[in-house]
Amino acid sequence: MTASAAKDRCRVIVFARAPEPGKVKTRLIPALGEAGAAALHRRLVMHSLRAATDAKLGPVELWCAPDASDPFFLERERRLGLSLNSQGEGDLGARMRCAFEAVLTRASRAILVGSDIPVISAQYLRDAERALAGGDDIVIGPAEDGGYVLIGLSRCDAELFREIPWGGPEVLPETRRRIAALRWRLSELPTLWDLDRLEDLERLPEEMRESFMPAADGSGDRNGSGTPRSRGDLW
Repeated sequence: MTASAAKDRCRVIVFARAPEPGKVKTRLIPALGEAGAAALHRRLVMHSLRAATDAKLGPVELWCAPDASDPFFLERERRLGLSLNSQGEGDLGARMRCAFEAVLTRASRAILVGSDIPVISAQYLRDAERALAGGDDIVIGPAEDGGYVLIGLSRCDAELFREIPWGGPEVLPETRRRIAALRWRLSELPTLWDLDRLEDLERLPEEMRESFMPAADGSGDRNGSGTPRSRGDLW
């Protein structure tokens, strides 16, 4: 492939935190325990990576926090042949801006997704790429909580990410205002939900709920180390 052809391809960025017990999915720990919450987090990261690779849009990059040294990330690199990058310092906006600025030097468009979206699909990513390829400057996948689960760009402006109230219901409305001020062409995809609260566990697809929800007697489906067993962990 020529350099110009490679530059014209889309890249998919997956943001993920290392699955360290006690530091991920902390709001789910009362229901799952630290090990169970970490196991569910691993499963969700793998789900996002599967959607990204199945979409076949171009290279997939895993951007890792706090860095790319965790064995879980290294195993994903080995199995999937994707590239690892550290998210670096700063709030979420600063880290996303850094990722887009880096990726858009080697691709004409890029799509960034998180790793807590049980219903993300390859087709959803393809729809995002189609909007960018069709001439949109930005595409967003809204989240039910007022944020977004996906953002895709064909160009980057720091104003999209500076001093946004991350984690609150004003993320998407404020982002829309800034897009309008930039006079950029925007497409929005159907609204999805991300898994963040205890009540979200009941919305999980059946195969995820069976793998990680504790059993009625409190024992759960666990391996010898006390970690919930993940059936079909191919990724």
